[in-house]
Amino acid sequence: MTLCVRAPSILANSKAVFFLLKVRFFCNYSTKSLPDYLKSIKLKTFPKTHYKKLIFNTFDRNRYAFTHEFWMSDQFKVIVYNQELFLRALDSIRERPKVALRFFKWAEIQPGFKRSEYAFCAILDILIENNLMSSAYWVMEKAVQVGLHGIVDVLIDGYVKPEVSIKLLDLLLWIYTKGSMTEQCLSTFDKMVKNGLFPDVENCNRILRVLRDKSLVPKAREIYKGMSKYGICPTIVTYNTLLDSFCKEGEVQEALDLLSEMRERGCNPSDITYNVLINGLSKKGQLDQAKEFIEEMFKSGLKISAYTYNPLIHEYCKEGKFLEALELAEEMEKRGASPTIVTCNTFIYGFCKWGRIDEAREHFSDILNKNMLPDIVSYNCLIYGYCRIGNMREAFLLFDELRSKRLIPTVITYNILIDGLCRLGDLEAAQKIKEEMTMCRVLPDLFTYTILVNGFCKMGNLKMAKEFFEEMFNKGLQPDCYAYTTRLVGELKLDGTWKLKSLEDAYDLLQKMVADGLVPDHIAYTSIIHSHSMNGNLREAREFPSVVTYTVLIHAHAGRCIRRGCYQMGLPTRLQCFNKWFNCNMGNWQEALRLYGQMLEREIQPDICTYNALFKQLSKSRLP
Repeated sequence: MTLCVRAPSILANSKAVFFLLKVRFFCNYSTKSLPDYLKSIKLKTFPKTHYKKLIFNTFDRNRYAFTHEFWMSDQFKVIVYNQELFLRALDSIRERPKVALRFFKWAEIQPGFKRSEYAFCAILDILIENNLMSSAYWVMEKAVQVGLHGIVDVLIDGYVKPEVSIKLLDLLLWIYTKGSMTEQCLSTFDKMVKNGLFPDVENCNRILRVLRDKSLVPKAREIYKGMSKYGICPTIVTYNTLLDSFCKEGEVQEALDLLSEMRERGCNPSDITYNVLINGLSKKGQLDQAKEFIEEMFKSGLKISAYTYNPLIHEYCKEGKFLEALELAEEMEKRGASPTIVTCNTFIYGFCKWGRIDEAREHFSDILNKNMLPDIVSYNCLIYGYCRIGNMREAFLLFDELRSKRLIPTVITYNILIDGLCRLGDLEAAQKIKEEMTMCRVLPDLFTYTILVNGFCKMGNLKMAKEFFEEMFNKGLQPDCYAYTTRLVGELKLDGTWKLKSLEDAYDLLQKMVADGLVPDHIAYTSIIHSHSMNGNLREAREFPSVVTYTVLIHAHAGRCIRRGCYQMGLPTRLQCFNKWFNCNMGNWQEALRLYGQMLEREIQPDICTYNALFKQLSKSRLP
């Protein structure tokens, strides 16, 4: 029901005399949102042309109109406060889209303006119809920033014309992919295709890139299958992105299968295709096949670059096969591909790793001969080489040199120096380097603290080791398996002697590791066993493998959810084993509850880890 009443004559001299208010009962856009002095005004609705003239006249008289955040005359307040009137006003000025955009931007920041999907869709409709894509991008980005994700449903439901809707949905997908908003990307894609609105292939490729960067290969497969199902033709970019996803996850065979598929569909591989595959094959150790692809590239006349050869050179250097690596570098230059700083750094690091510091130094000097400048990685690699052989003097000379060249040391630079000093037992100097890096606003990371904990443990200074371990926690850093193991071994072994009295602390550390979701490695377990053995507790040493070492096997089985295999092997079903099984069940709440009942039947008392794991499984199942 609509009530229309003319304004009383007492308002004739006010600025509000020229606008009328439509009052609707049982409507979301009632006068409740209006200020008190406007609620009392009862006016007749003006025709649509009234708002058009009002806005255009205001704009033409004053070019600064609708630019100031707090400027608002009384005659515009009702339009801003009442969304229905705002939408009518906006639609009335669509013939001048730039004025409409300025009016929208101004209204959108006014106190009392109700942001909604409909308001944003209205201005977007005007902008798209006038091909103002950059402005439309800004408005859509603003809608995303303020959390109006329901705009997808409004567009799909037909609020604007289908041809405008598909453009806006593609624009929205672009913004979601740019922000790596995975959930929104997948949801929007799914809603679009189910309603017959198919995104363009560029947006599909962007979604695939987001999924690749977040290692969500299964989802990438689903998007690719969806593209085929709905007739969205993949491009070379589609294939290259998928190939890169597969190779990064080590699924090289699947990448090779996709290569065959793209060839069957008439899509010829590009240089990027080959570079991606060569990188993937090299990391998997399939170096001969990687070299075959290089030859295939060369014969096809595709561009060969350092990016093509670097992965192979890296793997050969990693294995200490420097003759093959150098031959590849020579072949690369003969084929017109210049080495990059990454190529040089690969050789420097490889030689340093294998203790061939003189050859590493030669390659460092060659950087300048090839009209390149050493970067921080070049210096880090060479400093690492000198630290490995205990030549800290040369390492610090390089450290001073890099700073003189205005290169900024990274946390890796400092960690290498701290590790070198700890290896030599110079813990005081190591501490000073840590203090210096903090003063230079380089924050110590997990590796910094692990190196220091390891160094102090080896020197028998458990007090300082514990302090650094606790400081690591206080800084919000989460220890990894190596950090825990370093501390655990240090707790058990002091001055070359295995201490029995520290076993309780070692067990506590072991429990913390499991509680943090880490799998203790064989070093942690065998260190405890060895401590028992060295102190004459052979019975405990024999029993410990039956409780813990076998649990390592259960971790391996549980990772594949093969619990029956554990039973068949006769492995003990102690508390830690059950806890790991709970963590393995991945939302299978029936199995989790069955295991919990079995624990109680066997008189195995659940601990806090058990309950945490159990609650986690139940929450994953989303039980009502």
